[in-house]
Amino acid sequence: MTHPIAGALETGRNADRAISLAAPLADLLARLYIAKVFLLAGWSKISDWDTTLYLFSDEYRVPLLPTNIAAVLGTGGELLFPVMLVLGFFTRLSALGLFCLNIMAVASYWYVLKDVPVALDDHLAWGLLLGLLMTWQGKRWEIMNTRSG
Repeated sequence: MTHPIAGALETGRNADRAISLAAPLADLLARLYIAKVFLLAGWSKISDWDTTLYLFSDEYRVPLLPTNIAAVLGTGGELLFPVMLVLGFFTRLSALGLFCLNIMAVASYWYVLKDVPVALDDHLAWGLLLGLLMTWQGKRWEIMNTRSG
């Protein structure tokens, strides 16, 4: 007869192995979710470029960049980085790019977001998720593994 603690430890090890097998799937699902958020934002911007230019000139307050450059860089990042993220092509760099876009969005639109806690919470959740994707050390399904070791 095995000791109850030994049985509990074995159950814990089995659970750990099962979770480890599910980790790449969880990582992919997180990448799909965050990619959808940014890809839809980029798609809405490129679908009506005149409105996008208006928003970047009058509504968003992007620091340090001229309106047209901010619009092109922001929209381009929202369209490029999510695709790279989903495909697993420079995954960490893609997550970093989206993380920076997210910070810039909060900084540029703070005067509105500060009064809308739900929207600010969305940006916080996206930032945390992107931070996890940038720092994840476990197995990941990706086209290009840029991690050493």
